[in-house]
Amino acid sequence: MGQLVTGRPVSLYAAAVLRIGYGLLYLTFLLREFPHRDEIWGPGSPWTPALAQQLFAQTGWTSVLTLSDSRVYFELCYALAVATSVLFMLGWRSRALSCLFAVVVTSFHARAIFMTDGGDNLVLLMALYLVLTACGRRWSLDARRIRLRAARSGAPAQKVRAHNAQQLRDGLATLSTVVHNCGMFVIAAQVCFLYGSAGLYKVQGASWGAGTALHYVLNLQLFQPWPALSHLVDQHTVVISIAGYLTVLLQVAFPFVLFGRLKYPVLVMLLGMHTGIALLMGLPLFSGAMIIADAAFLPDRLYAALPPLCRRAALRMGLRQPASTRTMPGTGSVPAQGTSGESRSKSRSLLPDHDTSAAGLRPGPERR
Repeated sequence: MGQLVTGRPVSLYAAAVLRIGYGLLYLTFLLREFPHRDEIWGPGSPWTPALAQQLFAQTGWTSVLTLSDSRVYFELCYALAVATSVLFMLGWRSRALSCLFAVVVTSFHARAIFMTDGGDNLVLLMALYLVLTACGRRWSLDARRIRLRAARSGAPAQKVRAHNAQQLRDGLATLSTVVHNCGMFVIAAQVCFLYGSAGLYKVQGASWGAGTALHYVLNLQLFQPWPALSHLVDQHTVVISIAGYLTVLLQVAFPFVLFGRLKYPVLVMLLGMHTGIALLMGLPLFSGAMIIADAAFLPDRLYAALPPLCRRAALRMGLRQPASTRTMPGTGSVPAQGTSGESRSKSRSLLPDHDTSAAGLRPGPERR
C-alpha cells in the first residue's frame, strides 16, 4: 500500500484531462456570461459587495471581487479570470496556475453564491483538488517545454550534487508524488460519494420507486429549454420509467464497479444520462462537470493510446501524410540526411510523453 502511494504518480493523463476539461468548461462559462457579468458579479449586481461582505462575515467565504467597488477593478478581475482559465487549460506553469485558477473559481462562486447550483459546486471542489495534483505532467505546455529542452541537450547531464542536496531533492519528489496520489484519490472518492448519495436519496422517494420521477421532471417549465422535445420524450412512458430505474441503479452501483471491467459500460451509460440532462433539462454546466469528473476513472493506458489511434485514423482519411513521405522544406523529394548522433537526438524528441525519461519526469522532482 505504501509503495502505491509513494512509488510513482498515478493517473497523470487523467489529471491532465481534468485540467483541460475544467479549464475549458470554466472558460466557456465566463464567455457565455460575459454580457451579463455586471449583473451577476459586478458593481451593478443587486447583491452588492457590501451585502456579500456581511454574508462572508457569517459564512467564512471570501472573494477578491469584493475588495473594491470600482468597475475598472472588476473588469481587470474578469479579464484575469479568462486569461487564467486559458493558461490553466493549456498547462502553462501549471503549479502556479492551478492555485490561481482555484482562487478565481472560489471568488466568482462566493460573489454570487445564491445563483450557483450543483454544477458550480462540483467545479469549485475540483478546482481546489487539482491544486494537489500534478495535472501539468501530460498534454501541457510544461511537458512540451521539458521534452524540447531534453531533445536539444541530448542525454540528460548527470549533475554532481552534495549528498544532503540529493536527499532533499528525493524527499521533495516523494512528497510531491504522495500529494498527487492523495489528490487523485480524493477526487475519485468525491465522485463516488456524489453518485452514491444521489442514488440513495432517490431510493427514498416514492416517485422514483413508482417510475414516474422523470415524467414530473420533464414537465417542469423551469427546466424545459425545448418544451417540444420534452413533451415528445414524455410520450414514451415505458422508456422514461426504465430510464428512471436505470438512473438509480447506476448511481447506487457506481462505487462498487470501479475495480472491474463493468465500470466501462457504466461510464458509457452515465455519459448518456448526463447528455440527456444537458439537453432535456438545460443544465450543461452540471452535465459537463460530471462528464469530466467521470473521466478520472479511465486508465492512463487508454489515454496514452489515443494519440496513435488519432494519427492512424488521420492517415486512413488522408488528413495526414505518412512520416516516410514527408520532406523537409527546400529539399525537394530527398529526405534530410544526418549523422547517427543527430538521428538519435531526433528520435528522442519524437518519443511519446509517457516514455520520455530524459524529461526529468521520473524519477526526480515533481514538476509540471
